[in-house]
Amino acid sequence: MSSTSNSQGHWVHTWASMPMLAESDSLPPDDFIQGGVAFCNTTIRQTVRLSIGTEKFLRVRLSNAFGSKPITISQTTLALATKDKSGTTEIHSETIQNVRFGGSESSIIPAGALMVSDAVNFGFPLNSNTVLSISIFFEAGHDAQCIITHPGSRTTSYYTKGNRVSEGDFNHLTVKQNDHWYYISGVEVFAPRDTRAFALIGDSITDGRCSITNGDTRWPDILFRRLQASTSGLHTSLAIVNQAAGGNRVMDDGLGPSVLSRLDRDIISLSGVSCVMIFEGINDIGMAPADSCSQGAISNRLTASYKQIAIRLRSQGIAIFVATLTPFGLSQVDPKECGNTSPNSYWNPIRESTRQTVNNWIRTSSIFDAVVDFDEILRDPAHHSLLKREYDSGDGLHPNQSAFYAMADSFPIDILEKLF
Repeated sequence: MSSTSNSQGHWVHTWASMPMLAESDSLPPDDFIQGGVAFCNTTIRQTVRLSIGTEKFLRVRLSNAFGSKPITISQTTLALATKDKSGTTEIHSETIQNVRFGGSESSIIPAGALMVSDAVNFGFPLNSNTVLSISIFFEAGHDAQCIITHPGSRTTSYYTKGNRVSEGDFNHLTVKQNDHWYYISGVEVFAPRDTRAFALIGDSITDGRCSITNGDTRWPDILFRRLQASTSGLHTSLAIVNQAAGGNRVMDDGLGPSVLSRLDRDIISLSGVSCVMIFEGINDIGMAPADSCSQGAISNRLTASYKQIAIRLRSQGIAIFVATLTPFGLSQVDPKECGNTSPNSYWNPIRESTRQTVNNWIRTSSIFDAVVDFDEILRDPAHHSLLKREYDSGDGLHPNQSAFYAMADSFPIDILEKLF
């Protein structure tokens, strides 16, 4: 019997990032694109912080979701990051594991596809919140028009020439860096049958804008640590998988594909997902014209889209939560207090009316398994169109780090117990 047979457990996503086609502001450093070829003779070292751990096995997913040509991965290794620190090149060399795909060190990922690795066994259990270092070597490189990234990683990645996947650190090498992930789209762990994943669909608020780079302080990160501190076995065995992206919309493509178009790939295809929460729609409202006719149409389309998402998830036996949309109003504050942050362009009374209409529908529709009222948690109690002053990053739209703690601390984790 296979050591990863269904009778002994199942695969569950412990980490994921929404893949996107790289645009001009998310390309690798100039030294790593030459003559239209990206990453020729290049090693990329990246880190991800797992949510739940595993007693034995994990596997990684590499994506070419938006590539128009195949990508050849020459070699990949995994290792534990030194001091469990995100955004570092330093690893525990004794933990290096070669990653194989169908028994081979190299892999060709067809255009539009992903590859799931063979199971990797470190030889010892991996704890929750472990930082995994992933090193990928491209020998020939590939078409620079086919770079797959997650721009809002809030985690530093490193690039150097040559095959350096087994180097203990990059300190003696010529290295460039930026804060994007490339090609890595998921990590799964083999876990007991009662282990599950809670997946989040969102925009920049969930993706972690205003969190600390390499600090893992997005509100889902903080919520996971809260669950791990719980005395409930259900809470401690629940992975949190963040499939958000800055600027993303529910209905229309823009910064990445819309939720309606990416739901199968980014959510339904994930291993072990039993519940999903959608916290998205602000960009749909904010990017639509601020006239009554346009906003009325957006309101109707948005609620219809939420219904479609619920239908598609329930058809797979997945429970569906929804969060209310948070304020984006502008208060009369001194611009000097905003620092380098500019006020958002979304604010308009007609758009605010749409937000209120959508939120009222969310609270009363009864089509979701649970509603998380982030609007109530973050809004100014005296001015409902505004974020509380202490939660405003300065642009009136994006909650700050203090708000992320409030969101995680106020999340009604008891709703999870009603679903399983």
